[in-house]
Amino acid sequence: MVSLRAIVEDETTLLNALSLTIPEREELASITHPAQRIEWLACRLAVRRLVEAQGVPYAGLQKDEFGKPHLIDSPWHISLSHTTGWAAAVLHRSRPVGIDIEPIRDQFRRVVPRVLSDKEITHAASDLNRLAVYWCAKEALYKLYGKRQLTFRDHLHIEPFADHEDQLVGHVRLPDHEEQLMIRCFRTGPGLLAVAY
Repeated sequence: MVSLRAIVEDETTLLNALSLTIPEREELASITHPAQRIEWLACRLAVRRLVEAQGVPYAGLQKDEFGKPHLIDSPWHISLSHTTGWAAAVLHRSRPVGIDIEPIRDQFRRVVPRVLSDKEITHAASDLNRLAVYWCAKEALYKLYGKRQLTFRDHLHIEPFADHEDQLVGHVRLPDHEEQLMIRCFRTGPGLLAVAY
């Protein structure tokens, strides 16, 4: 289940809608930029609504040693993403998931050499929309895997895709671990939304 929402609330409204744990309050206190605080809160409200829609009380989030968020007192899997004015969350009852939301922007062209493999660079052919799909899909894979020993160029790979195709095939390739995953990529909200599962 995915929740994508435009952020229309202010910080006070979002805070009043949530009961943050002490670690969550400490993390929020470390965020100094006002817009990032609102996005952080909006993500938690999005995931709370997903959990409560399943008829289960929401107890908050905790992060593991890699910084990946997990539901407190629940085996379900979640992932969060935000960008200016938007918050997204995904919930799956039985398998890891990753989500990313991105506006389509020229920055993707500047990061190509460190993000895409040679094969992906050739396929993207400097097309901004394809570059955005690669970036967003790889971010979702990174969040799904949830550990920090990954580089986008060397360990995360997306198979070539047709323009306007919304179902992609991705791979996490490490010396001691390899898996193939599906990624749904949609044009929505500020640009793109990718969900890896």
